[in-house]
Amino acid sequence: MVIMGIDPGYAIVGYGVVSALSGKYRPMEYGAITTQAGEVFEDRLVSIYDSVCAVLAHNRPDAVSIEKLYFTNNKTTAIGVAEARGVILLAVRKAGVPVFEYTPLQVKQAVTGYGQAKKPQVMEMTRKLLCLTKLPKPDDTADALAMAICHGQAAGSPLRRAMLSGGVR
Repeated sequence: MVIMGIDPGYAIVGYGVVSALSGKYRPMEYGAITTQAGEVFEDRLVSIYDSVCAVLAHNRPDAVSIEKLYFTNNKTTAIGVAEARGVILLAVRKAGVPVFEYTPLQVKQAVTGYGQAKKPQVMEMTRKLLCLTKLPKPDDTADALAMAICHGQAAGSPLRRAMLSGGVR
C-alpha cells in the first residue's frame, strides 16, 4: 500500500509518501510545499493545490492520511490552516484517493506506542521506522511521514480492514 501523509498548513505543508508492506515502511518521496508570507493568500492556496496535485499524480497513493485540526489559542492561524486544509482535501478528492484523518494523539500512539510522546520521540521513531540516516527536515515533513506510518498501522488492523470492506459501521 502506498500512503501519502500530509501535515497541513499555509506557510509549510509537509508531505511524505511511504510504501507500507507487512509492517515495514519504505520512504518513496517526502518534502515540504512552502509559500511566501508576503504572497496574496489566495495565490498561496493555488500553489498548495497545484503542488499537492503534482505529488499525488507522481506517486499515485492508495490512501492519504491527514491531521485532524484543533486549535485552542490562535483563531486567525486556525482559519488559514483550515482553508489550506480544504484546498488539500479538494486536490485529494479530485484525484480519487480516500482520505483518513488522525488526531495527534493517534499518530503518537501508532508511531511510538505512547499517546503522550514528545515531538522528538515521534521524530526519532519515524526516522527509525523508515530506516533514514537523519531526521527529515523541516519538522512538518517528519510529521507528515509519521501521519503516513499511522495510517499504515491503522490500515493493517482487523478493525480497519473490516471498516474498509463495509463489515463494520
